[in-house]
Amino acid sequence: MSSRLFQEVRERRGLAYTVFSFVTSHADTGTWGVYAGTAADQVDEVWRVVVEEIERLREQGLGDDELARAKGALSGALVLALEDSGSRMSRLGKALVTGVPLLSLDETIAAVEAVTHDDVQALADELLGASGTAALVGPDEAVRHHDLEEVA
Repeated sequence: MSSRLFQEVRERRGLAYTVFSFVTSHADTGTWGVYAGTAADQVDEVWRVVVEEIERLREQGLGDDELARAKGALSGALVLALEDSGSRMSRLGKALVTGVPLLSLDETIAAVEAVTHDDVQALADELLGASGTAALVGPDEAVRHHDLEEVA
């Protein structure tokens, strides 16, 4: 609830009921995306704001406080996930299937803590500089005539 997207799209502008980014990781590929639940008449504005926030991240990077909060949130989520037996088994299974070494919790948290601003910027340049795909889901009349490239 403190992400840039949440703050700008929902809290400051009131454009969406919910907005968040997500990632799905695999051994050699993955996806990242942004989800926003909004009214049909606000799609263009939500799209504009999301693109602006992505560009701001790419151009300005993260502040020290943002990086520290992100590390804390990720470390906390890792610890909590290990309390759920399903998550623990999924973690073990992924390591077995992918051949990626299974790090201890301490090793994983140390790796998270070792992430620098330069690491984040390099990844932002790689991921956020690439072309993407957009999908609009909603009533036919609400999404039929949107050209999101023109909006951005």
